[in-house]
Amino acid sequence: MEFASYLAGERWSDHPSCTHPLLAGLARLVNDHISDAARPRLAELIPSVIGLTGDDPRLDARIALCAARAALPVVAHERQLAMAVSILSAEHVLAELEGRPADDLSERSRRTLAQVPDATRWAYTFGRGVRISPKGFRRYAAPNTVQLAVRGIAQACVPDPDPLLRDLLAEAIDDCWALLRSGSGSATGTGLERAPATIDPARWADACRLTGVSA
Repeated sequence: MEFASYLAGERWSDHPSCTHPLLAGLARLVNDHISDAARPRLAELIPSVIGLTGDDPRLDARIALCAARAALPVVAHERQLAMAVSILSAEHVLAELEGRPADDLSERSRRTLAQVPDATRWAYTFGRGVRISPKGFRRYAAPNTVQLAVRGIAQACVPDPDPLLRDLLAEAIDDCWALLRSGSGSATGTGLERAPATIDPARWADACRLTGVSA
């Protein structure tokens, strides 16, 4: 995120205004939990987060949903419970914002939940009668979900969590761009706050040199 601020011509910061706050938070967490050997591959994603911001409340739900779906199949059991609840909550918030039935789940979420039936049953029982508002989800649940998901993946009993972490960040970026470019759905979101930034070639060359990424 510091390189993103540099490439965007902002003051050097890991909280640049050119990137959605929760997406920037996800990027910082992935950067902190990925191995030193794998970290240079994250630099390839830097240009895609510049200018990726907006006030559409679905962004936070989509980012949290990406994180929970990536984490659910691999994290420890106690975290699986939290991730299953997060998937159902994020889907409920998205359904409300998009005017769909509250129990309308995406096919991908259904497939992910089906991989952990015990956690899914518990999540449905836990969430019965409990509804979270889009505002509450955006403020509390979404950032907590992202944090738990990244930490859970990094600590999961898998041979190599690095590709899972990078793929999570890349998918969240792609999902956000897809939502913002569609410009449809939410009456409360206004989509992109700015056009994608034009990156100074000299700055990008510097970033590639410092991170070891091929320009």
